Amino acid sequence: MMSYSLSAACCWIILAAILGALPSKDNHWRRAYLLMALGAPILIWVYMSDGLFWGLAFTLAVMSVLRWPLRYFLAWVVRSVSRRAE
Repeated sequence: MMSYSLSAACCWIILAAILGALPSKDNHWRRAYLLMALGAPILIWVYMSDGLFWGLAFTLAVMSVLRWPLRYFLAWVVRSVSRRAE
């Protein structure tokens, strides 16, 4: 039987797929913020209740769905670190 946290994670993935399929005027950024706000507590919940393996599996799923926000965040981190190094 699947735990409640994994059920919530699967529901999050289904919601992300539905939101990604709908047209958007702002390139889906508002929806990405919503998915981040909903996904962070679910991710922590999965790690705490189901362990490292399922936590990493859901982390990879989240990274796959939110790849552009992750890419922009990593670029921002690299720019910040390079400015401090100068």
